Amino acid sequence: MDWGERGDGAGPRDRLARRAVAVVFAVHGTASGTFATRIPWLREHLGLSPGWLGVALVCVTLGASAAMPLSATLEHRFGPRTALRHTSLACCAGLLLPPLMPGLGWLCAGLFVFGCGLGLMDVAMNAQGVHVEERYGRPVMSSLHGMWSLGGLVGGGVGVLAAHNGWPATVHLALVAPVLAVVAAVACRWAPDVRPQAGDAEPPPRFALPTRGALAVGLVGFCAVFAEGASMDWSGIYLRDVTGASPGLAAAAYTAFACTMAVARLCGDAIVQRFGAVRTVRTGGALATLGGLLVVGARTPAVAVAGYALIGVGIAVVVPLCFSAAGHTSAGSPGRAIAGVATLAYASGLAAPAAVGWVAEATSLKVSFGLVTALAAGLVLGAGVLRPQPRPAWPDTSPPGSRGSTGDMPSRAAEGADGGGPGGRGA
Repeated sequence: MDWGERGDGAGPRDRLARRAVAVVFAVHGTASGTFATRIPWLREHLGLSPGWLGVALVCVTLGASAAMPLSATLEHRFGPRTALRHTSLACCAGLLLPPLMPGLGWLCAGLFVFGCGLGLMDVAMNAQGVHVEERYGRPVMSSLHGMWSLGGLVGGGVGVLAAHNGWPATVHLALVAPVLAVVAAVACRWAPDVRPQAGDAEPPPRFALPTRGALAVGLVGFCAVFAEGASMDWSGIYLRDVTGASPGLAAAAYTAFACTMAVARLCGDAIVQRFGAVRTVRTGGALATLGGLLVVGARTPAVAVAGYALIGVGIAVVVPLCFSAAGHTSAGSPGRAIAGVATLAYASGLAAPAAVGWVAEATSLKVSFGLVTALAAGLVLGAGVLRPQPRPAWPDTSPPGSRGSTGDMPSRAAEGADGGGPGGRGA
């Protein structure tokens, strides 16, 4: 049975939980967008060459990838809500470190710690998204990631204003980080606290490697994030070098890509509910492939901008659906499977810009985006691994003070329109 055949039985408590988790997603996106706008300040402040700056920025991804496999242990030991609160505070605290570092080595260390916070919070909030989705009985993950995109745009906008007014990053981040920490801590109070019953789930290993199912889902996410990273980092250069666009018009490629992705994510839940995850990703993969072909064949800036916009629409909901599928295929805590998918996604985001550059150096930018187009086509072929799978329902152990009028409600994702049971969520 597909998502589209299920009703929305969410009660007041479920809606409150969804809003709380959405706020946490927005905080994570705002932290990421805020940091991105101050990278030029870091480069100038420490006098780094582009190459050494690239080495330092890799440490963010390395930290996230190293910390993500630990997230399942944190969730099992402290509970999903407490794990989300602690990882959110760690992420916000890590945001303070980069501008305080006195040299390249210290900057690498600070960015590694910041990356650890980003990665742990990423897994924790996506695991909460799976719990909210189960309680709703319909897709909500895409809109949660849409809130992340909106948070990134807000953080980026505020960062641009701070940089334009000459605020040093030390002051800017010292003001933003505490605000984000307070917002996240307050929101976490109403996040779900779904735990396994005694004996239902074994403690996860302290350092959890991804399962086979998570690897399959993660490869689909790898393709989507590769296309995303390549488009974000190289779209402006592509327009200038290949189509001869002006600097202002070249920037429009990234704007078109980012905006279409945000809008598609905010609207994606209704599409997934109507057509199912597999059909949605296959259609999105076809759109992204068409966009890639437009980019490769573009001779004018307008055609290339249209191509990047189609890529943004096509891949927008893929990563949210990968996290959702990973969480639902996990028999125990969803954090372990989500960590596996997220690790592959972060690795793809790390590899994409460098791979595009290497291929372009050896051949041309058109050939590089031919590779991106081929990976987008891989979404069409690999979408079948995103079929929803049944997962045991666990009770919500939230304290009474944080509950709504609906009391202790079972996971609606386990009930099904025909009375529940295995196989009730196939696409």
